[in-house]
Amino acid sequence: MLFAIEEINNSTELLPGITLGYQMYDACDSIARSVKVALALVNGNTAELTLKECKSAAQVQVIMGETTSTLSAAIASVMGPFHFPLISHYSTCACLSDKTKYPSFLRTIPSDYFQSRALAQLVKHFGWTWVGAIRTNDDYGNNGMATFTETAEQLGICLEYSVPFFRMDPPDKIQKITDLIKASTSKVIVAFLTHMDMDVLLHEFSKHNLSGYQWVGSEGWIFDFQTATTDKTHILDGAIGLSIPKAHVSGLREFMLDVTTLNSSNNDLFIEFWEAMFSCEFKQSKSAAEIQGECTGQEDVAGVKNSFTDMSLMPILNNVYKGVYAVAHALHVILRCNKTCNTNVQLQPLEILQHIRNINFRTKEGEEVYFNANGDPAAKYEIINWQPKEKGIVDFVTVGLYDASLPAGKQLNLQNNLIWTRNSRQVPVSVCSEKCQPGTRKVFQKGKPVCCHDCATCAEGEISNNTDSITCVRCHPEFWSNERRDACVRKQEVFLSYEEIMGALLTAASLFGTCLTAIVAFIFFRHRKTPLVRANNSELSFLLLFSLILCFLCSLTFIGRPSEWTCQLRHTAFAITFVLCISCVLGKTIVVLMAFKARLPGGNLMKWFGPAQQRLSVLGLTLIQVIICILWLTISPPFPFKNVQEFRDKIILECALGSELGFWAGLGYIGLLAVLCFISAFLARKLPDNFNEAKFITFSMLIFCAVWITFIPAYVSSPGKFSVAVEIFAILASSFGLLICIFIPKCYVILLKPEKNTRKYMMGKGGS
Repeated sequence: MLFAIEEINNSTELLPGITLGYQMYDACDSIARSVKVALALVNGNTAELTLKECKSAAQVQVIMGETTSTLSAAIASVMGPFHFPLISHYSTCACLSDKTKYPSFLRTIPSDYFQSRALAQLVKHFGWTWVGAIRTNDDYGNNGMATFTETAEQLGICLEYSVPFFRMDPPDKIQKITDLIKASTSKVIVAFLTHMDMDVLLHEFSKHNLSGYQWVGSEGWIFDFQTATTDKTHILDGAIGLSIPKAHVSGLREFMLDVTTLNSSNNDLFIEFWEAMFSCEFKQSKSAAEIQGECTGQEDVAGVKNSFTDMSLMPILNNVYKGVYAVAHALHVILRCNKTCNTNVQLQPLEILQHIRNINFRTKEGEEVYFNANGDPAAKYEIINWQPKEKGIVDFVTVGLYDASLPAGKQLNLQNNLIWTRNSRQVPVSVCSEKCQPGTRKVFQKGKPVCCHDCATCAEGEISNNTDSITCVRCHPEFWSNERRDACVRKQEVFLSYEEIMGALLTAASLFGTCLTAIVAFIFFRHRKTPLVRANNSELSFLLLFSLILCFLCSLTFIGRPSEWTCQLRHTAFAITFVLCISCVLGKTIVVLMAFKARLPGGNLMKWFGPAQQRLSVLGLTLIQVIICILWLTISPPFPFKNVQEFRDKIILECALGSELGFWAGLGYIGLLAVLCFISAFLARKLPDNFNEAKFITFSMLIFCAVWITFIPAYVSSPGKFSVAVEIFAILASSFGLLICIFIPKCYVILLKPEKNTRKYMMGKGGS
């Protein structure tokens, strides 16, 4: 401060003709004494103050201080109602940014709000999600740790413990902290402490060899050489933390090492400083018996190696320097200084406060100085790493920067030349539970923080493709999870195809049935004028053979990938062709009955059921099924459908019925005709005739009904493509039953027993 005041008083550009004075007071870390001196300065009662450097009576306009946040908060709460400016160089508590409580407080050091958030981001950057915390039990530590805890929770960091400590605490309190650290599982400790509190803890920790922990420190101790000297057992080696950026003020070191100005004032401040510097005492300060070493006042300051002479306190001194210049620039504006200043202006605390808030200037080193709305400067920190050197010396190495003014994600900038605890190059691991790999999800442990969890494998059909997933995501119905449960793979599409064995066999059977029916039709056509073919309406026989060919061929529409037209064709073609087939069989059965009745005395029924009526009956019965199918296709037709529920890893491509009523109505109509045909044939089976066709029709319909009765439960219970195979098998089996039972015996007679293919034999007049 003295250096800045001397520079300003010697300047011809800043406050020309104005001499700044100062008054100093040591509060001795006492709230009561701090408030007392603050009130004395404001009231002009400065008789009791330590050092006075005003040659004429002058009113104090600004208070520079305090160092600790607690003392600054006490003074600011008293000075606030009077709007009396208070500028601190080292009070970092975020609570002081509250302008409703401390309206006149400003500072040249960043708020702990930014430091706490920066520490949380630093911890997160290294993947430490399970940490312990120790804080100074005052405004500085409690408020700083509160912000750190809040930010840490947002970043997914958990605190295993957070304990307060003050250097005046009893030994048993330190012992409890030591035991707590030993019993913990976290390997990283965040210490939001002042250097005085850290020194006390280090003294006790060294007794218990509390090494192997990674320390993360606040600016209160991370750059303190006295703390490094106290750490004889190297507990803090590898520590990382935030520090006020290094600064250089030209001429300040030479000024500090030249103490003639302070000595010339002949006051107690010089005596106290000199005795502390050289560990000696002046004769007048103590009795001769208590003197350890006598001070002469001629000792060489430059030869002493400590935090005063090595300029490690330069960042803090720079903050004081900027604070004094901020006041000077504000006064320069208020006094309307040009070549001279208007000394008649009546200075008011509120006016001075407002102008200080609005200042914006650069120091002679080029550093910009300004205050935001909360009276805080721009938040910038250096990231310091304790790197042990030879002979137990610790080097404070700058390994990165933190700039809160940059966009999120770019604020933290780190290098790779870090050394960790126990002189390791490997980043320490501090987690409560290992990360859950893709394919698993977190299962939080009851009663423990969210960082403590188990990893459960995703269920079938679910995946997690990210690390530490909280939930597993269900795959799309057309996909399925792989074995690792970290990706969805498309399910295999399954349908009855021509390439597979079952499809090929059914296709071959269908074509064989078609060819066999065609051969039978050819044989019948070649022998169409023989009595056996002409008997019982040859037209119905050829129509029946044609419908059987259609029955065999319609089964092919059930094979292959389902499409809209195949789904509509397969069921309707099956329904219509089978009705046509059964109608022909029914017609032939009725012809047998009518023919026998016509041979009885007075029988003339055949005139009512001649060829024309037979054709109309077949057409009419088939037309009913056609109407059913048209209504089915119009109201709710079959459509291709992907069945993803039947199998967990397969998609069944099938044809949905659309209207189940339409399907079962068509099938029921076929069943009704089959039953009528069976009953008719059964009644006509014993009619006298050498070649009574009714007995073969009876057997064929018995097979037909048996096949389709067993089809229903088999179709309902068969999964996927097997239900299609069951339906094809029923179609082929019933078609072969009709073909073999009705036509093969006739072909046998036509080809192998031509002697029986005569009208005489057919009328029962030949030999038995």
